[in-house]
Amino acid sequence: MKVTRNKSNNSLYRFLGIILMASLPYFSYGQKSEYKGFPSVVWPKLYDIKFEKGKDKLGEFDKPVFSAGASSLNGKSVSLPGYMIPFENGMKGNHFMLSSMPINACFFCGVGGPETVVEVFLKQPITYTEKPVVITGVLKLNGTDPDKMLYILEQAIYDGDVDF
Repeated sequence: MKVTRNKSNNSLYRFLGIILMASLPYFSYGQKSEYKGFPSVVWPKLYDIKFEKGKDKLGEFDKPVFSAGASSLNGKSVSLPGYMIPFENGMKGNHFMLSSMPINACFFCGVGGPETVVEVFLKQPITYTEKPVVITGVLKLNGTDPDKMLYILEQAIYDGDVDF
């Protein structure tokens, strides 16, 4: 049995394929593919940062210039959702990083910048989890010590896991 194709159907499919391919840039125009991290009211203010060259006794470094939005949060209690990234080995601790992105997309994996993580000092240690959590604490902006994170949450408490 011989199968024959209708040439007019082939032409129609080819034409529709060309139209579809040509229209893809139009539908994606203006859409950003950059991942901005965990949804929050606070994180976008922390993302808005610039850097200028600074110098100390050890040499040059990128000195942060905090936006008005981030500066307005300095010394205030904030709640941040995010993902725990432990500094030390072990399953329990009170000093870790909180990332607005999952660990496989965090600052140290090359996707996010230093503005996407916060150094956390909890009042009470908690058990490490891969689930997103909410942490509340007093936000400190660090523009002078290049050996610490840009943002630090002090006197922090664990508010619980984020439930989707």
